[in-house]
Amino acid sequence: MTLKRYGPDVLTVADELTAAYAEVFTAPPWEPRDAEETRVEFRERLEADVRRPGFRAMLALSEDGGVDGFAIGWTTQAPFRTDRAYGKVIRRLGAERVNELLVGCFEIDELGVRSRARGTGLGWRLLSALSSGAPGGRAWLMTWNGAPDALAFYRRAGWREPEPLPGEETDMVVFLAPGRADEGVSRLGTQASAH
Repeated sequence: MTLKRYGPDVLTVADELTAAYAEVFTAPPWEPRDAEETRVEFRERLEADVRRPGFRAMLALSEDGGVDGFAIGWTTQAPFRTDRAYGKVIRRLGAERVNELLVGCFEIDELGVRSRARGTGLGWRLLSALSSGAPGGRAWLMTWNGAPDALAFYRRAGWREPEPLPGEETDMVVFLAPGRADEGVSRLGTQASAH
């Protein structure tokens, strides 16, 4: 298995990537989804997302050319989006903190590993490879709080959760890359104390 970096040319392997995405995100714990609808929705998003500033993807390719894992992201732009689950991020952190912590940073939008490649460290390799180019280590991602394995994975990898606004927790959890110098964020999401 080899890791390969892509830009917009990821569309040359879009069929293989879409098949991997549909397998990962129609299996538990993700909400029950129709596999064909998931494929179509992801493919349409991918074709638009490759035009985002800073877009890049890291794919783990098997010897037969299949995609065993993927990580996709881009630079978060202002104004911050409100489609998909982004509105929940604004509610959770507040617009000011979203602008401070997320806008201008590299966003990991998708990360997935097919069942046949799990337990090999591939998720960590993909996440590290894609986020390593983020200026100043400033990368972020969000995931669903109904995916305990994903939450545990990001915490083990050293990603930190900014404290939600009081009473504004949502079903989306935000993580910041390890090594960021952002104030007020600790590894487990509690406010850091000043020393």
